[in-house]
Amino acid sequence: MLHIIKPTEIDSVIGQEVGVSDWITIDQDRINKFAEATLDDQFIHTDPEKATPVFGSTIAHGFLSLSLVAGIPFSQNIGLVLEGTKMALNYGLDKVRFLSPVPVNSEVKIRMKCIEINEKNPGQFLAKTEVTMEIKGVDKPAFVAETLSMYVL
Repeated sequence: MLHIIKPTEIDSVIGQEVGVSDWITIDQDRINKFAEATLDDQFIHTDPEKATPVFGSTIAHGFLSLSLVAGIPFSQNIGLVLEGTKMALNYGLDKVRFLSPVPVNSEVKIRMKCIEINEKNPGQFLAKTEVTMEIKGVDKPAFVAETLSMYVL
């Protein structure tokens, strides 16, 4: 669910979970397309025969998993938006830790928690969100990242 809040309500979401996506499958076609787009065709991603002795199968690129943070909230309508937002921009990352490989055909979902929101300039709010990617059936997440988004009202 998308949480739309007024700037005066910011304190009510700090430390709160603001979204959990549905599960999506990371298949070999998606991994291969990412490898082609980024020129990263290391065997652990694209060659099942060579990757299997190392990881049991091919694995998704860490940055493929991370890049899904840009699309999943929008495509699944989850997360946080400030009322009156005219534009939201990816502003960067403060911290990223890749904790578990994502084997081909795994199902993953993201969980979002609001860490802080600060008005940087009049009508411009910088939000920090903790994003965790879970892998179905795996205790340790694929990654935990602190993402930064700029909301322009």
